[in-house]
Amino acid sequence: MDQTYDERHPIGLLTGLVRTVWIQRTGSQPYPQRDLPTGGVELHCPVGGVPRLIGPLTVAQLQVIPARTTIVGVRFMPGAGTALLGVPADELVDCVVDLWGPAAMAIGSTVADAATPEAALLGVQRYLAAQQLRPDPVVAEMVRRLMPWERTGIATLADDLALSESQLRRRCLTAVGVGPKALQRTLRFQGYLALAQAGFGGGLADLAAETGYADHAHLTRECVRLTGVTPRDLLGDKADRCDCGHDHSASYAPFLAGWYDRFVQAQSRVAALASAHDRA
Repeated sequence: MDQTYDERHPIGLLTGLVRTVWIQRTGSQPYPQRDLPTGGVELHCPVGGVPRLIGPLTVAQLQVIPARTTIVGVRFMPGAGTALLGVPADELVDCVVDLWGPAAMAIGSTVADAATPEAALLGVQRYLAAQQLRPDPVVAEMVRRLMPWERTGIATLADDLALSESQLRRRCLTAVGVGPKALQRTLRFQGYLALAQAGFGGGLADLAAETGYADHAHLTRECVRLTGVTPRDLLGDKADRCDCGHDHSASYAPFLAGWYDRFVQAQSRVAALASAHDRA
């Protein structure tokens, strides 16, 4: 059996905390995988193995998943997942650590006792929902404002949140693992990936402009910096569409919510201007 990757929406109680959940299965051969910076942490629970937490990444990390392995996974929104370990997020940057303590025992038992991977994934989500992992509301608003569709400056954001820039940075480091500028750059790149996965089209230059890059060369440089490869190499022989064959809608749809709102508003303004021109 070839490697399969099935993304799903999280259960309702995890909305706003978890971006997506998934089940991954490898076939008869080990599977090399590139884990990308997302701004958040990921929980990987191999069936028959120890749950692991992938900390906030600043660069891509390569791992080789053994053959005939099944993993149930959870991708948290920035600032929402590190409470599982009870340590500041900046202590987990670019780290992969085994989960420990009561969380490890509960999640490990849930996965081991489940009759199917689907049941294991549901059980892990129910456990997480029961932990009430509520992020700091200030941090949640900071993350929302740092999405690529908002185009806000760090100084302006700090003023709007009634914080100094140094206070904003400390709060971001503790909750998310990186400073606000680094998070903004990561979220901007995730915006590009989300639009590419959604089939936005228009070519690399349009995708770059839509997500706040100066031009397609700027986007390419950021892609190489964050992932180690060019957009074409990352997405599978194209730079403006994802050709990996997996359905990523569960991941990109919530991420693009702000972009859809802005897009609809822009279309409404264009329609209003056109109508006013016709009347004139």
